[in-house]
Amino acid sequence: MLKTGTGQFSKFDFFSCEKLSRLEGRDFYMYPPLSQLNVSSISLSYENWQAMLKKQLPERPNYSLEKGTIQIGQVVGKFLGIPIDADEYYNQLFDYIHNKEWELQLLTEASLNKTIDNAHFQSIQKVININNEQKLSINRFTAFLDGEQLLLKSKVPVIHRKLREAMIATLELYANREPSGLKNHELRRILVDLVKWSINHLQQPLDHADPQRAMPKFLWYGDFKKSHQYFLYYLLKLGCDIVIFHPEGIDILAGLIEEPVFTHEYPNKQPAESFPMEKRARKTTVAYRASKEIETILNQEGSGLYKPWQLRDYTPSSITLKTTYDELYILSKEIAMVRPNFEVGNGQVKIPAIFAKVQGVSKNRKEYWDRIQALSQFEHSLLIRRLPFTIPSTADFRFHYRNALGHDGYVNPDKVMQSHYWPYSFLATGLQRGIANAIRRICEKPELKPLPSESLDEVRMYLFTQAMFMPKNIIQLMERFDYSQHVPKLMIYNNEGTGPLSRSDAALLLLLNQFGIDIILYNPPGHNDIENYLDERLFDKHWLDDVVFDLEFKEPSLFKKGLFQGILKNLRGD
Repeated sequence: MLKTGTGQFSKFDFFSCEKLSRLEGRDFYMYPPLSQLNVSSISLSYENWQAMLKKQLPERPNYSLEKGTIQIGQVVGKFLGIPIDADEYYNQLFDYIHNKEWELQLLTEASLNKTIDNAHFQSIQKVININNEQKLSINRFTAFLDGEQLLLKSKVPVIHRKLREAMIATLELYANREPSGLKNHELRRILVDLVKWSINHLQQPLDHADPQRAMPKFLWYGDFKKSHQYFLYYLLKLGCDIVIFHPEGIDILAGLIEEPVFTHEYPNKQPAESFPMEKRARKTTVAYRASKEIETILNQEGSGLYKPWQLRDYTPSSITLKTTYDELYILSKEIAMVRPNFEVGNGQVKIPAIFAKVQGVSKNRKEYWDRIQALSQFEHSLLIRRLPFTIPSTADFRFHYRNALGHDGYVNPDKVMQSHYWPYSFLATGLQRGIANAIRRICEKPELKPLPSESLDEVRMYLFTQAMFMPKNIIQLMERFDYSQHVPKLMIYNNEGTGPLSRSDAALLLLLNQFGIDIILYNPPGHNDIENYLDERLFDKHWLDDVVFDLEFKEPSLFKKGLFQGILKNLRGD
């Protein structure tokens, strides 16, 4: 307000920005009211982002005020993954929210207030009904939302206008991304979320917003759903500062904005814990931190060096190798990380695995038995000599299978792991998840040949059921699997002396192959066994010189067995 001899006048009471006559002996300028708010992201670095966040808008880069238009610099940053010192990370997050100097409002999936006034819900439905009848443009749709008092208001005219612009931009994004645009069946849920979260979380900080001082600031932490992405986009378009933290490295802004956003990636990734309610008491020593930094550099994804059990929480899947007969014995002795096409990234580990069948017997019998015996003596090998080695289940799992399906129509690993019938809950969580994901894959694309008149869904239910009844020795074989190290081997010697390979055996072999276990079948007579149940393109087949019937398995000599075990013990340092 300016005071003159004739009274008080607001600076907005005067026309365009021009020099006025002297009043009270001083020259001064009057500016018109702000009519437009433009937002521009600030170029950030890991060293300066905190200082920029604390600065008021006029002190930041990209700030300008002229001819009724104000431009402000916006802080937007993504912090993906988690540093070596997790305690310090979570203590810093606690400070960002509870220390008033940051002025940050917390947004998480758990902290968002989900209450909404019934009148607002009915108003949203009213606008959607109008749109279904008239096919409104996005501008008119927004006008109807405004008319139903569903958009926030601001005492600052330029922010009041920006709220409408931000909603238009958000609806445009939705219309471009979602099938059928504003006719999409999810629009009501998205709008309900936008309205209730705006009222519950944006209204209060907006009351203190001033584009010539500061706009609201938000910190998003952890996992998210589609509605959360649109709400953050709305806040971004409004001009709010946004900093995003996700310990698992998942980007909530992926696919939403084309402009580059400052991103800092920490060396580790792990599932997001609950947002800290208090500071952690543990302090990391300098020596511990230094050792962890060295360990991270040596053992990070893609380095080719992995410490024991570093990948225990990763989800394994297999790449079946195509080999010659001689390569079969060379590669089967190699650890996973040095095999061709071994790959680690984004919580997944792809294991080059062997799935082969050896038909007949080579003329050089000594070489034939030496190779089999050498592989069977490895600590991570399991030799099966009596068939069938599984017991087919007669349980009716149709109800369980249907309840285990997700929205995509395929088995949902989380649902399976949380079910009361899940038999592997005693295993480490990472191993459970690996088994559950392998079950999903074999059911998604069932490679088991259907029985006469058996439908595809019935094959899936059969595979799902059999996966719940793995023998104890098979489970223990999987438990010993350190994904970057020695690949466990299931060896089946089938001389047809104890019985045939069964369909339930084949179902389990499919699961183990998906999990990344090496599988080698020996059939001295050269007869079909696994071919009766699986397509021959799934595995290699090696024909040797002779076919021999009723060939008993040749045990290694006590001397050779003792020598081999001694070598293994020396290698392990026992």
